Amino acid sequence: MTARTDVLVVHQPAYLPWPGYFSRLLDVDRLILLDHVQYTKGGWQNRNFVRSPRGERVRLTVPVTGRFGQPIRSARIADDRWRARHWRTLTECYRHARYWPQWEGPLRAVYGRSWTHLADLNQELIRLLLDAFGLQIELVRSSVLTPRGTKTDMLIDLCTNTGTRVLRVGTGAAEYLDVGLLAKAKIGVEVATYSSPPYDQGRGPFTPGLSALDLLLHQGPQARAVLTDSAHLRPWAPEMAVLG
Repeated sequence: MTARTDVLVVHQPAYLPWPGYFSRLLDVDRLILLDHVQYTKGGWQNRNFVRSPRGERVRLTVPVTGRFGQPIRSARIADDRWRARHWRTLTECYRHARYWPQWEGPLRAVYGRSWTHLADLNQELIRLLLDAFGLQIELVRSSVLTPRGTKTDMLIDLCTNTGTRVLRVGTGAAEYLDVGLLAKAKIGVEVATYSSPPYDQGRGPFTPGLSALDLLLHQGPQARAVLTDSAHLRPWAPEMAVLG
């Protein structure tokens, strides 16, 4: 598949993101990691879920410290004890997964390091998963691009700075996106969705709502096909636009 250079995808750097995070990236060559915006307590920036051998969702949370309102890039990890806890949980959950032997080493290398900033840890894990899914994508921090404005104005500035003419967003963008401003800037909008299909998780009924790591460790080289078959794009519909 030839990568499209005219499409911009922007995501906050999440911890072990869900499969839909990667399904938006199947045909692009660059991802902007939105690390200059405010860190949100209780969001997906520092937590996600994996699956226990009994099929239960197990939450992994990276402890974060710092002042209220700090940008994601400044969010510091509170202590180092989380690494042992997360590694123990991952081992207990996935040591019998079909592709655990292949990915145990790369994962151990990440969790064997001491991390100061959450964004650096998340970027490393995102890179690991991108490579595992065969996605050759450049990761660019928004803090390096120093975009102006907020919400739609910021996205227009990022599109302008990167020379892209199409913005790809999820359905949640309807809450904040002003498609009229984008149209004035001659920037098109695509909406990406992911159907979250069941796949073989080794035993028991399918457990949804997990990190993409679960997909990788159970499906291995077939994981990308799952992403591809479940990713959908459509043009922005007028009824989705922010009113007023």
